[in-house]
Amino acid sequence: MKMITITCENTGRTYQVEPGTSLREVKQVVYPENHHHILAALVNNQLQDLQYLALAPLRVNFIDAGTMDGYSVYTRSLIFVLYKAVSRVFPRRALRAEYIISNGIFCRLGDRKGVVPAEDVERIRMEMERIVEADYPIIREDIPTEEAVGIFSRKGLKDKTDLMETRGRLYTSLYYIDGLPDYFYGNLAPSTGCLKVFGLIPYKDGMLLQLPDRRNPSALLPTLPQDKLYEVFNEHKRWCKILEVTNIGSLNKLIEQRYTGPVIKVCEALHEKKISQIADQIKARQGKVKVVLIAGPSSSGKTTFSKRLAVQLMVNGIKPVNLSLDNYFVNRELTPRDEKGEYDYESIDALDIATFTDNIERLMAGEEVEIPKFSFETGQRFYDGERLRMAHNNVIIVEGIHGLNPKLTRLLPPRALFKIFVSALTSIAIDSHNLINPADNRLLRRMVRDYKYRNYSAFDTIKRWESVLEGERKHIVPYQEEADAMFNSALTYELGALKIQAEPLLREVSQQHPEHSKALRLLKFLSYIRAVPSREIPPTSIIREFIGGSSFKY
Repeated sequence: MKMITITCENTGRTYQVEPGTSLREVKQVVYPENHHHILAALVNNQLQDLQYLALAPLRVNFIDAGTMDGYSVYTRSLIFVLYKAVSRVFPRRALRAEYIISNGIFCRLGDRKGVVPAEDVERIRMEMERIVEADYPIIREDIPTEEAVGIFSRKGLKDKTDLMETRGRLYTSLYYIDGLPDYFYGNLAPSTGCLKVFGLIPYKDGMLLQLPDRRNPSALLPTLPQDKLYEVFNEHKRWCKILEVTNIGSLNKLIEQRYTGPVIKVCEALHEKKISQIADQIKARQGKVKVVLIAGPSSSGKTTFSKRLAVQLMVNGIKPVNLSLDNYFVNRELTPRDEKGEYDYESIDALDIATFTDNIERLMAGEEVEIPKFSFETGQRFYDGERLRMAHNNVIIVEGIHGLNPKLTRLLPPRALFKIFVSALTSIAIDSHNLINPADNRLLRRMVRDYKYRNYSAFDTIKRWESVLEGERKHIVPYQEEADAMFNSALTYELGALKIQAEPLLREVSQQHPEHSKALRLLKFLSYIRAVPSREIPPTSIIREFIGGSSFKY
């Protein structure tokens, strides 16, 4: 029999295997002693589960929970284990995985009102441990979509049936643990025994599925107190219920019925109302608040939010003036470096905090201040004569990722500051067991904007994304609960609007690059969503900052 050559990028070696050999068998050859940490593989830069059969020469890179792709596989698989445990302990209760929060996944049991008792959470956790210890294989089976719809319809899982009916595919891949079927939009681990690191604790009125630390997969991430973020998620969930859109299937149904116009109008009205309420909070402290600090992760829509907030402040008789933190970068030679020896522009130490503090103090004292500028081409500060003075009805709006960091404002009077956290906190889900990671939402926004306005390809944006997320983890997440107000810039309909522009960009990411797997994952994600025409999206919408057509100047 003619053998097939497998080139393993992990070891730099080639292996000869028989045609039809599964990757599960190949990994045991590559890792003869310890292979239980392997969750999936990149095959020719495309993510595959270990059931994949080698039928032609392949380049294979086995992955574990220390990689972004592997971590996603681990998380999805763990949700399936939780679902299996709930189906055993409380067979009449439905599991809903809702938000990524506090370094875990917040889940509820059905539509139960009130707190899930701690003893119930503990029973589910113990059952999860038994399922992991049993090391059940997680089996994928491709079946006709009509048959899959019937399976989930009998289980009363309307969100899954709506998704499958509106996706328009002939076949659907189901996964099974010990006979229990479920659907996941990405690959899963080979068996439950790979998922030994997890926790399950009571959290608010539900429970928190605790996840491992990607940098140290043998340890759990610490649970962060994120009460304000929880309230923002809940608020957006209420908005989704008003619209009767809580998952992709229900959104697609409305798009099919050509009902997107009213959905867009309600979403935008809810945004405007929230921005108006934040402006009213600032108005209530008029005479005290002098500086409004706006922070949030990449592609949160901070710039459009600040412009719309400025309009609402003017309605309240407050005239805002803008001051960019980008003006306060230190000269290039003073910029700190990261562990790779490269300039770390996302570190707060890349800012001249002393000059920023001096300028703000003098402005609040009524002095005229010449504002510095920074040249990104030369890496040097310069002055061009721009001066600023505050009147009695002025507030300074400062936008930047470090706006909530106490180190930036530690010498300024706290009562003079109003801090706002902005992020696209996507709370609509694919279905009850498949979350949409808000980071994916923001990545799609950034990809479309970077191509349209910065001449970056999707490949360029995806390649940088992991370092962007790492910067957010260090410089934004620890301080977001410092905010006086939070604004969720996610729009229920926006993924359908982004789809039209994002899909062609993602198709250009070639197979020769590792980023190809991430592009394929996003393409698959977008394949679930019906396109939303942009003609009814108003020119002041936050999504216009990314897809174009905004009436604001940037």
